[in-house]
Amino acid sequence: MTSQKKSGWEADPAPLLRVGDGFTLDAVDANGSPGFVGNKAAGKAELNKDAELLSEKQERLFAASKGEATDAVLLVLQAMDTAGKGGIVRHVVGSVDPQGVALSAFKAPTEEELSHDFLWRIKRAVPEPGLIGVFDRSHYEDVLIARVRGLADDVEIERRYGAILEFEQELVDRGIRIVKVMLHISADEQKARLAQRLDRPDKHWKFNPGDIDERQHWSAYQDAYQAVFERTSSEAAPWHVVPANKKWYARVAVQRLLLDALTEIDPQWPPADYDVEEQKTRLAAT
Repeated sequence: MTSQKKSGWEADPAPLLRVGDGFTLDAVDANGSPGFVGNKAAGKAELNKDAELLSEKQERLFAASKGEATDAVLLVLQAMDTAGKGGIVRHVVGSVDPQGVALSAFKAPTEEELSHDFLWRIKRAVPEPGLIGVFDRSHYEDVLIARVRGLADDVEIERRYGAILEFEQELVDRGIRIVKVMLHISADEQKARLAQRLDRPDKHWKFNPGDIDERQHWSAYQDAYQAVFERTSSEAAPWHVVPANKKWYARVAVQRLLLDALTEIDPQWPPADYDVEEQKTRLAAT
């Protein structure tokens, strides 16, 4: 008889997805599923199986902050349009108690935000202790779009890289674990997803004509992402590039990265600040 591999993770995806020396975005297969054995059904089963574990660890993180713990997690999601950031928020982050989540979706900056340094609005959204913060797009928009669209010169973009590295190191020093994820889809897959939005009336609200304009700059964005990885993937806050043509894989991979972060933090239930036995006696008397 031939043995069959069990569906699920055969290897920790974190080191497989992490950006390291010599990384090139062009070499990443957007159709791949590094570290995972199985099909879409297996991926969905894995996602459901670990949802309860993620929820428990998130509750521990939140509870620990009611004691003396200052830990938090920040999930940074970057991607080309249609890559599935919303699906990550709904299907991965959505499995935990919403009270323990702080979601920030950064759109085009307002007049007030433009009057400040680019990190001003970002710093105001940093998660408090006990929370999982999610940046749906982030401070990286200010080096990606700025480079592709020529909104800032090379000197300013280089300054921003340095400011980002300092900012993220400060967060880590404060006890915030940063999980930086780029969801990587192919140009063909994006085209198919945009076509689907146009074909389905229930998806028209998600379509933005500007997405087609941005496709004209696909190669420039790939180059901009490559520069971001080279300049800002640090030991304190490394980048992870997640193949995202298969939505199920992207979701289960990000779930695993969050679980790894929470496992490293290892939040503990805070001790009671009252006499438990005394309160049991009082309760019994009522």
